[in-house]
Amino acid sequence: MTTALFSHDACLDHVTPPGHPEQVARLEAIGRALATDTFAPLDRRVAPLGEEKHVRLAHPLVHFDRIRTSGPDEGYTQIDADTSMSPGSFEAALRAVGGNVAAVDAVLAGDVRNAFVATRPPGHHAEKAKPMGFCLFSNVAIAALHAIEHHGLDRVAVIDFDVHHGNGTQDVLWNESSIRFASSHQMPLYPGTGAPGERGAYDQILNVGLGSGSGSDIMRQAWGDRILPWIADYEPQLILVSAGFDAHTDDPLAGLNWRTEDYEWVTNRIVDAAEDVCEGRVVSTLEGGYDLDALAVSTAAHVKTLMERGA
Repeated sequence: MTTALFSHDACLDHVTPPGHPEQVARLEAIGRALATDTFAPLDRRVAPLGEEKHVRLAHPLVHFDRIRTSGPDEGYTQIDADTSMSPGSFEAALRAVGGNVAAVDAVLAGDVRNAFVATRPPGHHAEKAKPMGFCLFSNVAIAALHAIEHHGLDRVAVIDFDVHHGNGTQDVLWNESSIRFASSHQMPLYPGTGAPGERGAYDQILNVGLGSGSGSDIMRQAWGDRILPWIADYEPQLILVSAGFDAHTDDPLAGLNWRTEDYEWVTNRIVDAAEDVCEGRVVSTLEGGYDLDALAVSTAAHVKTLMERGA
């Protein structure tokens, strides 16, 4: 058994305006970090194009059509204050969807133990009918719904350690009784959601807000004592991870002051839970992270841990 890496060069064609933090250079930095001999054992796979049927697991047709038709022939189309599209954005977004779906298929088929999906644009801010926060489609929520609809699972967990609350994931999964969603995130911070009282229609959502500057000890307590026991108690058949690396102390968009070793720690604890309840089945996908060096080393630590634990 090994770890699969899903990516595609089309994700480099989602070009954002100059100065935008969610830039092509993010994926290039990750690519360089994962190109060393340490990562030679990765099972590198092409992220296929997601299909309309996959997107519509989470979004209405009007949302799919809006994204499909909004890409410009040249330059940029502004979707909201933070989110834009370029000529290559629609294909990149479909590769992000397809990579997540294919990773779920591979892990559930037993082809690989776990997987990391290195694609962009990210997805956890995209609500059912609203692209926002750099995100066009709700990639991880689509993957969770695919696991339910296509593979017949009845207990899936989605966990999110991005510094920003995954409002889109929460919105898509609000009425899904078969999926638990747990998030830690800085509060107060964009997008302003993620309060403890936001519990979902079936009490299946857990939000843990962390204060600015709270650092490693508070994060480890939140994940070790609250989030992962709550997830493990559900005994999910698959764990999906929204892996944002913007809680890092060097990231310019927030201030939780996590360090690279914290990503290694939380990845180990996630795999511990997965080994206890679902034979180690984990699919992780890239969300945020905007300091290029911190993003590269944190992603490398995350993937290296998945590889070591998936061997």
